[in-house]
Amino acid sequence: MLARVLVEAGYPVSIAASGDPVDIALIVDLLAPGASPRWAEDAIAEADIVILALPLSRFTDLGPEAFVGKIVVDTMNYWPPTDGIQPIFDHPELGSSEIVARHLPGARVVKTLNHIGYHDLADARRPPGDPDRLALMVAADDPAAAKAVAEVVEDIGYDAVVLPTLAAGRILQPGGPYFGAELRRDQIERELLP
Repeated sequence: MLARVLVEAGYPVSIAASGDPVDIALIVDLLAPGASPRWAEDAIAEADIVILALPLSRFTDLGPEAFVGKIVVDTMNYWPPTDGIQPIFDHPELGSSEIVARHLPGARVVKTLNHIGYHDLADARRPPGDPDRLALMVAADDPAAAKAVAEVVEDIGYDAVVLPTLAAGRILQPGGPYFGAELRRDQIERELLP
């Protein structure tokens, strides 16, 4: 769904899986017309922003060197009932995106797009100024990366509320107070920002 929403917003989108792009070409064409199936290495190398949306059990298969200098959006959620216990993510003092950042030390990790259901992503979009436009939070330690991703969030039909650190993104995780919450920018800012 995210790929389709990004294509509809005018972004060039590449989709990669763990194998040959030919194997996913039909799925890509059906679910995200206009997106291109690619080899993962090529998609990452050519991307300005890389979006991680993969099973957590496969996360450690990613080679950190490919992500050095890249803005990496972590959309993943750690759900032990679904994912099983993933020792790398089963950390009581770190959010899942902080763990992603540790595994990809050269990347500029941003957490967003994980606290809205993928099935709602297309339907909840609204143009700027619409009174029913929802907000998505964007958490990062790198202000420039947060700004770049916030612009994407705005372009796909949501107001972006930037949180000051990647650690602040813990509130967006399953079990956090904003996971699944459908709020407008003014509601979030009133609750969270000084």
